[in-house]
Amino acid sequence: MIKMGPASVGMRAMSADDIFSSRLKLLIIMAKAYLRDCPLGTYRKKAVIENANHVFYHSLHLVSESSTLKDNGSEPQTEIVSQKKTSEEHLFHQRVQLLAVMAKALAEDRLRGHFRKKALIDNLNQICETLIFKFQIRDVNFLKVA
Repeated sequence: MIKMGPASVGMRAMSADDIFSSRLKLLIIMAKAYLRDCPLGTYRKKAVIENANHVFYHSLHLVSESSTLKDNGSEPQTEIVSQKKTSEEHLFHQRVQLLAVMAKALAEDRLRGHFRKKALIDNLNQICETLIFKFQIRDVNFLKVA
């Protein structure tokens, strides 16, 4: 079979972290679309639940992995910096897990009420700030068709 297109010389295989990052960003987009009252059809609900499950379990794995730190005999100053970074990563992954639970709830039509939506907005803002992921839902008009 003849392959047409550019050569994949500089490309690498996708890792589990690449897939996690893509699914997390998609989950963020879907949650922001929900907050803008974009319709959730059957297929979109199914996609939200699938992505939420994947993101939740992958993040859970990353949290358990980062909590098993080994003392590598480093200096106390670098150990404090390492512990602080680990604490921030742990908090980030807990926020991601919360987002996954909230996204699953919105897909199952269980995320109702002003305070729950406000909690979703606050969590999204914290995650996006951490990721420096700037996304405007008005840039994606196709989400209004479902």
